[in-house]
Amino acid sequence: MNEVSNPNGKFADVPVRVRSWGYIVLVLALAFVPQTTSLLFVSWLTFQGMREFMKMFVPKFNEALPVAVVVSLVQLVLLYSCSYGAYLSSAGLLCIGIGLFFGLIQKTAKVATIGMTFGAAACLLAFSQLAFIRAVEINIEALMGLKLVAYIVVLTELNDVFQYLMGKFFGRRKIVPRISPNKTVAGCVGGIGLTIMLSNILGYLFLPFGDFICFSALGLLFGILGFCGDVLFSFLKRKTGVKDTGTLIPGHGGLLDRIDSLLFNAPVFYGVICLVSQNQHLMAQISYLKSH
Repeated sequence: MNEVSNPNGKFADVPVRVRSWGYIVLVLALAFVPQTTSLLFVSWLTFQGMREFMKMFVPKFNEALPVAVVVSLVQLVLLYSCSYGAYLSSAGLLCIGIGLFFGLIQKTAKVATIGMTFGAAACLLAFSQLAFIRAVEINIEALMGLKLVAYIVVLTELNDVFQYLMGKFFGRRKIVPRISPNKTVAGCVGGIGLTIMLSNILGYLFLPFGDFICFSALGLLFGILGFCGDVLFSFLKRKTGVKDTGTLIPGHGGLLDRIDSLLFNAPVFYGVICLVSQNQHLMAQISYLKSH
């Protein structure tokens, strides 16, 4: 999440950023309403993300578009046809294949090869978790997956909003000045604090499990992980000399500039859902055995 040039004052860029955040949440919400559309949308995220990673690591690669198209189509096929375990195995092999393609066939620099392998893992293995979250059904409720997606997307995006605004209002001391000089301690701590409060609100509205302690712990966890994902992409952009990964979103830059916080949040949240579901299933089995 980079600061844009701000010649007219400290808060001149706030309206366009907040407006873009609203559009992002709206588009994500609409894209995941039908489950089939969610697969197409995640495949598009993969396509756009791969293009932006190539801009960072192999900007002169003239075959970037076909590679991004092929990877996104494979993503769609895997999401549609594979179980979760089979998907992880297949997508993991594809990431390795992409690294070998750039390193051995295209003979890109070692840093670029590693960067594109990581990029493939982010676009395939991380962002795909949104589709798996959408497919979750708990208590035989068809819209449960949509509620879970709404929770993690809204929480993650508003965590970014909170950290940005708290930094604008109260930020003085830099937290990672060599990586992202615009991030402050007050922005990080204040943003995470507000995210914990928001997690309780969204938790009671959308989650089929948990209480105040659980929702607060999730808010703390996803606030910290969202910040880590943001800083990681700032580090990658600084190392590759790229200010923004693209120009897709006004006031923010590229797609990766905006959904970088989902890099860790989406997979971890799906893991939490699986653990809760397994525990509920186990408790149901114990209750059944006790009653018989």
